[in-house]
Amino acid sequence: MCGMSQPPNDRSPATAPPARPDASMSLLTHVMDHSLDEGYAEASARREAEGTAGLPRTLKAKLALAAGLVLAAMVVTLGAVEARVSAPVLAKERQELIDRVQRADDHADGVERDIERLRGDVADRQREALKQHGGGQGQLLALLSGAAEVRGPGVKLVVDDAKGSSSNGGGGPRESAGFSDTGRVRDRDMQRIVNGLWQSGAEAVSINGQRLTALSAIRAAGDAILVDNKPLVPPYEVLAIGDKKRLGTRFQDSADGQYLHVLQESYGIRYNLSAEDEVRLPAASSLTVRTATATAEEPKKGAS
Repeated sequence: MCGMSQPPNDRSPATAPPARPDASMSLLTHVMDHSLDEGYAEASARREAEGTAGLPRTLKAKLALAAGLVLAAMVVTLGAVEARVSAPVLAKERQELIDRVQRADDHADGVERDIERLRGDVADRQREALKQHGGGQGQLLALLSGAAEVRGPGVKLVVDDAKGSSSNGGGGPRESAGFSDTGRVRDRDMQRIVNGLWQSGAEAVSINGQRLTALSAIRAAGDAILVDNKPLVPPYEVLAIGDKKRLGTRFQDSADGQYLHVLQESYGIRYNLSAEDEVRLPAASSLTVRTATATAEEPKKGAS
């Protein structure tokens, strides 16, 4: 028996409809299609059914709404007016305070100038008194005590902070300083430098124009170095009168000169020492006579 040809058995699944491009964003699609929550929609429909939706319809409710709006407008208006009225008053008070501070600063500057002038006048009178009553000894005393201006051969030592701070540790001379910026010149550094110059034979010393005496003090106020309570600004120019050929060599060979060399090598502190044919040192402005004794006059020759 001849069999008839059977149609091919196609068992492939039916063709599925294409997927939506936004199928992976079903939550976002739902939010976009239903922007208003169902609960809000039901509440709105209920108010519309009860006739309470929208603006108030009764006269009393309208009056209450109008009164509320008027009250809010009055509050905003009064606030704006008060701000405009108080602004010039505050500005005036601020300007008055600034003027008071400026006047106080000007007065303080004037008092400081008067003090400096009086100090200079007192110093001049002291120097004249020493010259008149002390003779040659008075002049020598004025030179040694710092009460008179001096000039002569000597050395000039310029000391400056390092270009960059260093945080080196170890057994350096500033190990226990407690300062993070070890590349800055400190008050104790200037003390050692000045003492080294005195020990090396200096007859008179000044730092940035401030004459040093037996009563001078080198202190620190924060990062600033004070000489007799006057702040100094780097670079520090130290002038010393003495034998220009030996003074510089003796200082460099001394312990304090070696200390300055270590500061240069270890912390980058810069210095330059040079011999000068003539240096000029001013008189000390803060020199105060604490005690004085009158000398007995010598009898004149030929007096009986």
